Amino acid sequence: MPTSTMRPRRRLAAALLLAGAAISLTACGQRPVAAGAPSPAPSPSSVVPSGGAPPYVEPGSRDGAPHYNENNAGRRARDMSPASEKDAQKEAGRIEPVLKSLWKQGKWGPENVRSAMLALGYQERKAASDGDRRGPEIEVRAMDSRFVTDHYVTPEGARIGLRVHKDACVTAFVQKTNYQVSVNGPYPETGCFEPPFAH
Repeated sequence: MPTSTMRPRRRLAAALLLAGAAISLTACGQRPVAAGAPSPAPSPSSVVPSGGAPPYVEPGSRDGAPHYNENNAGRRARDMSPASEKDAQKEAGRIEPVLKSLWKQGKWGPENVRSAMLALGYQERKAASDGDRRGPEIEVRAMDSRFVTDHYVTPEGARIGLRVHKDACVTAFVQKTNYQVSVNGPYPETGCFEPPFAH
């Protein structure tokens, strides 16, 4: 046979060999399916949702991000015992009418709020506590600053963190637009105050 007809046959054989290898590689790890038989359901780990989201979605995550709960553990308040929650509700009931009055008077600055809370008989929380508490400890702070357009702004108002028990807090705020009082367990790193978002 002339060499000119041998070259196309070799090229055809090489192309068929490559095509066969490609088919066997793409089928790697899959079970053979008889013609006409239904395809087996894909395993949950092999399913990737549309949009490129990761296949693992952590339960309770708001945006489907892996490790959401782990990354936001510091933003979740701890649980309160029923007895501690009841005591915290009682203290919240004492604080709410005072904040309502301050709000109506337009006295929502930290100094006004602190004076009103101390008048209720609360002990001011100190940075270095000796551990000998006579009752609930309160901390009054300015509102957190927020990023608006191109700079940070600290709104008028005050935030309150009242430690009722080791596992129970009353958190509140009063500002020009509104006021709010709620009960919660302490946060792992920030005590009675909800931690700010990192990003």
